[in-house]
Amino acid sequence: MEKYEEMARRGLPERVPGADVETFSLAYNLLHAAYLMINDLESAIHRPRGLTLPGFRLMFKLWLLGPTMPARLAELSVMSRSAVTNAVNTLEREGFAERRRSATDGRAITIALTAKGETAVAEAFAHQAVREQQWFAGLSLSDRRALTEMLRGIVAARPPD
Repeated sequence: MEKYEEMARRGLPERVPGADVETFSLAYNLLHAAYLMINDLESAIHRPRGLTLPGFRLMFKLWLLGPTMPARLAELSVMSRSAVTNAVNTLEREGFAERRRSATDGRAITIALTAKGETAVAEAFAHQAVREQQWFAGLSLSDRRALTEMLRGIVAARPPD
């Protein structure tokens, strides 16, 4: 059975003369790998623990940073403020996080992990780290480092908002 990418590479120039099939293949494979990995981490690691990958990502940041303002969480997570608010609402409802008054500005609110959240993120991270190693086991350390640098370059050169 012919792979979709092969069919697309063959058919794209007929539909779009001058199409850049190499860039198409790069984008297709990068997105495909990301979707597969996201789905795997969600189903194998996070959902069984009552989490989502976006929720875990926020919890992980809080685990490393401590109490953090929602705007900073949004910036670090590349999420909208409303998406962060919705995720925090869910984490708070599940007992993983809580809103607190800022220690330096009584008007400001920070988000912090609860003891339950600390335990959950530590456990989930341990399992996710193993799964990530499995995902990249086919690459040497130097290949993983090179791929990381290439991905950083893509992120740094991304089109403007």
